[in-house]
Amino acid sequence: MRQPAWTACAIAAWAVIASPAQADEGAFPNRPIRIVVPYSAGGTADVLPRIIGEKLNAAWGQPVIIDNRPGAGGNIGADMVAKAAPDGYTLLATPPAPLVINQYLYKSLPFDPERFAPVAVLARVPNVLAVKTALPVKSAQEFIGYARKNGGQVTVATQGNGTTSHLTGALVAAQADLDFVFVPYKGTAPALADLMGGQVDAFFDNISSTFRQHESGKLRILAVTSAQRSPLLPKTPTLAESGLPGFDVSTWFGVVAPAGTPPEVARKLNAAIVEVLKMPDVRQKFIEQGAEVAGDTPAQMAEFMRTERVKWKKAIDTAEVTIN
Repeated sequence: MRQPAWTACAIAAWAVIASPAQADEGAFPNRPIRIVVPYSAGGTADVLPRIIGEKLNAAWGQPVIIDNRPGAGGNIGADMVAKAAPDGYTLLATPPAPLVINQYLYKSLPFDPERFAPVAVLARVPNVLAVKTALPVKSAQEFIGYARKNGGQVTVATQGNGTTSHLTGALVAAQADLDFVFVPYKGTAPALADLMGGQVDAFFDNISSTFRQHESGKLRILAVTSAQRSPLLPKTPTLAESGLPGFDVSTWFGVVAPAGTPPEVARKLNAAIVEVLKMPDVRQKFIEQGAEVAGDTPAQMAEFMRTERVKWKKAIDTAEVTIN
């Protein structure tokens, strides 16, 4: 009986990530691996590493422990990993903030974000431009025109000062020459509640947080901020298609190791993670989170983070925001 293509793919993936540990008891990994998530449990930043960790746990026969260490915009968990032994057994799984943003927001950090050893980018999640249903606009072009006519009056919710939602709005304002009134909240939930309640006009947030409310008619998504359209909203244009050429902002989730981690260990981790990302059930779970599977090599991730630092520094300089 012929096996379905996806079954053969899954079997091949298991063989690649499981065989090294089976062939040599002293091979990496031979003890539990801890993945530190510098945010609270439950969000996309927590869910994606748990999906990966479950597969690696089964393949390696070693526990993969997800350790949530929230606080200080991701800096607490990042500092813990920065100070860990560089042996590949303690990793950081995080969105951009502690790797490419916080160094420009905070006057000082207890760690050097540029010294982490890149392992893999897990996924990219586009942000979206969402507006309250009462706003008299039906497209991103109309929103930009409305904001120009009402300079200094359009209110834009953010997850807090210096968050990616704030900085995405700052980049839009800079490129389109707009004057938003940013309204900081303590996270996504209260910002989203006020957007749906009509207390603010717009909100730049990731698609996984806003998609269901858009589908139920509680808010309106006008555009996605990534370079390509989202599979969740294939008919919704990008901002680049809507009058902001070249605009490309996504929230991404990556895995890094402490500085000094041997390159061969980083490569082994990358190969295992990439094979997991190829599994159909994993890809489906990522899609359900609004995440587009990535799987960059360590070298590609290093270059990607360099370009991200340039982009976010520009946004922070434009927004003129600092913390502490």
